[in-house]
This record gives sequence, structure tokens and C-alpha cells, in this order.
Amino acid sequence: MCLAAALVGACARGSVDVYVTTADAARLLAREDNLRFRSPAHDTSVATITVDERRAYQEMIGFGAALTDASAWLIQHRLAPAQRDSLLRDLFGPDPGAGFSFVRIDMGASDFALHQYSYDDVPIGQRDSTLAHFSIAPDTAETIPLLRRALAINPQLKVLASPWSAPAWMKTSRSMIRGTLRPDAYDAYAEYFRRFVSDYAARGVPIFAITVQNEPHFEPADYPGMRLEPAARAEFIGRHLGPLLARTHAETRILDWDHNWDDPESPLAVLADADARKYVSGVAWHCYAGDVSAQTTVHDAFPDKDAYFTECSGGDWAPKFADNLSWMVRTLIIGATRNWARGVLLWNLALDTARGPHLGGCGNCRGVVTIDPRHGFIVRNEEYYALAHASRFVKPGAHRIESNIVDKLDNVAFQNTDGSRVLIVLNGDSRERRFAVRDSRMGDQTFRYRLPGGAVATFRWR
Repeated sequence: MCLAAALVGACARGSVDVYVTTADAARLLAREDNLRFRSPAHDTSVATITVDERRAYQEMIGFGAALTDASAWLIQHRLAPAQRDSLLRDLFGPDPGAGFSFVRIDMGASDFALHQYSYDDVPIGQRDSTLAHFSIAPDTAETIPLLRRALAINPQLKVLASPWSAPAWMKTSRSMIRGTLRPDAYDAYAEYFRRFVSDYAARGVPIFAITVQNEPHFEPADYPGMRLEPAARAEFIGRHLGPLLARTHAETRILDWDHNWDDPESPLAVLADADARKYVSGVAWHCYAGDVSAQTTVHDAFPDKDAYFTECSGGDWAPKFADNLSWMVRTLIIGATRNWARGVLLWNLALDTARGPHLGGCGNCRGVVTIDPRHGFIVRNEEYYALAHASRFVKPGAHRIESNIVDKLDNVAFQNTDGSRVLIVLNGDSRERRFAVRDSRMGDQTFRYRLPGGAVATFRWR
């Protein structure tokens, strides 16, 4: 193996690093013997994937998951200090860590919190239009210390923040459950976002982007949520939040939608508003309905707006490792990035063995890792391996580049800023598949590989 080269991130020219996860979980991101580019054999029956940097697409910020209140509480309070540091290094550190460089946090309570709260709670019937009671104190015990540690491990980490609900006094329901944002609260809610971004920055955690509302077309009955129609989002962004952040925190991006693929008309309506469009940097997407191609539908209509994939969860409804690995790699790692996503996020970074703690909503969601709260044992789930097949190798600043899809060999390719290439291949067939890989810079030379049925492989070379 190319051990010395592994220390600098990739092997010498012509040598190919190989990492494989098999459908039976016998090999989990396992390092294989290195391959080499060689002159092609004259065997036209072998499918060939060609990687071509002459066609480059979006710049990547990375892959990761959500540090929900539940995840933060478990990591901070159910792991010993040495266990906690080891897990954070594994999640956010470089090879042999997963190298996560993208993380999502909830602004106030979500369904995966220990109690219901916002950053400005006042007694029922009262209002706080000046935000005199605003405080991010609920985040200072777990979330912020963990983010600061993750940033120390990976300074390139980008933080996305999403609210599940505005404070109850800003809403028509007078509750964090259901309802919509009152028009007379638009200015106060914009200031709420500004204070959040400012206070987090003051504590050493810069906010890369915010979404205006998590799942704005859904009003859950048993945990915080808020319906926010396209016209309301366009008004709030274009005439309140956008101008305020442009003056005070222009470095923080505003993303619209943060909901499923089945309704691209909603973000398209917001982007059709000229005032809102000036301030919307991109569109965020979830996986629970529709098809990933919706990301391209919106991108084609507004090619100057970025796409980000921001939520999907595995769970007990899908118990088979092989099926989950295949679906996540095909749909999210390959599909979302081939449909313009600059970053890919799964849902809870960590949950316990009871699939919590949580306030309501999903009672059988699975975290990227599972923490046994009694003993501190950690299990890396299939979501971890799906993400790590990309996050360990595709660095922030990489660009997706062209690669062709051949029958049942879904794939996506990237070029890192150091010139190294990364190709992720999923064998969607039940039987082993032979194929060759050609790099357009290296003439007709190829390397060859046999990938077991249902397995995923990451190849890296210079």
C-alpha cells in the first residue's frame, strides 16, 4: 500500500487508493490494495467510467449531519471526556476520521430536543418586540461547546442554522406548535435572526447560512413548527431579513425552502419575487417526498442560486443495512450532488438506543451514530459509512466534475484543490461487476476493479 502517500492525502501519480463498504457489512470503509493506471487491454466488454475535469460543476462545502439538541446532549452528558473527544475527532477529523465539514443546528427546539423553547420566551399574552429577553443561553451548555471543539478539529466546518418555530408571541397560534408568523412580527423576527448570528459569532461560531423555516409547508401537531407560505417567505426575506443581514452580516447566506423535493414550485415562487431573489443565496432540500431531480429543476430556472441538501433520516422502518447503504449513496451522495448540491446533510448526528431523546414526531429515527447512554458505547450506522465514503475524501473547495453513468454503476466524481481526483461508485446490481476507470488527463490508460454486488467504493488518485 501507498502508506507514505496516505500521510499527504493521496498516492503518487498513477496509483489509486481504494476504500470499500460491502452490502453484508463485512468490509466497512476498508482500505484495499492500491491499483495503478495501466495501458488498456483490448476488451470492449468491460464498462468504462471516464472522469473528465474539462467539465466542472459546483464547488463543494462538504458533508455531515445535524447536531440537534438531542445529539448535543447525548455527546456532552452520556460520554466520558475521552470518549467524547474520540468521537468528535472521528466525525470531524481528517483520515482516518470521517472529515465532516458541514453541520446543521436547530434555532430553538425541534422534535429532537429535551424541552420546548425559543430564544425569546415570555408569558402567554405578553410580547417582546424589542427582544429584551432574547438569549441563546439554552445553547451554551452543549451545542456551542461542541461546535467550538468541532471547529478546532476542522476549521473548515460550515454551520447551517434552521428554526422550527418563531417564538410563540410572534405567531397566530400563540404557541410554538402550529400557526404562522404574524405580519406585525416580521421586523422583530428579522432582528431575532440577526441577534442569533451575532451572538453565535461572539462565542466563536460563525454561521455560514440560515434557512428561514424548517419544512414551511408542514404544521406538526406535537412539536414546534410553523407554516410559512411562499408569499410570506418572499415578503419576510425581501423586505425585512434580507436587508438587515446584508447590512450587518453579509457573510451569512439566506437559504429558502428547507423542505421536500415534491414541491419545487414553492421555492420557485419565492425566487420569482425580485426583492427576495436579491437576498436568497440558494435553496435547501429534504428527502421525504418527491425526486432528487427537483434540485435541477430549480437550478435550471435560477442557475445563480446554489442547492444544498439539508435533511434525511434513516430509521427502524428500513432495518436492512444493504438497502439503506445503497439508497443513501445512490440518492444523496451521488444523486444530490449530481443535481447541484454543494453540501449534503443527514438528520441527527447521534441518538440513543431508544431513538431519542425527542419531544414528539419521529420515534424510530436512527442517528448517524448510536450512543448507548448507560455504557457510552458507540455504534456507527450505515448513514455514517454512506457519508464517510464522500466526506473523508472530497474536501471543501472541491468541484464536482464530469463522469459518465454506466448500467447499474451509479457514480460521481470530484477534483480537490490539490489536484487529486475522487470517484465514488455504487454497484446497484446484486452480482459482482467488472469495470474500468479512465482519467481524461491520462490518455487511454485505465485501472480496473471488481466491485461486489451492492457495494460502494471510493477511489482517489492524482
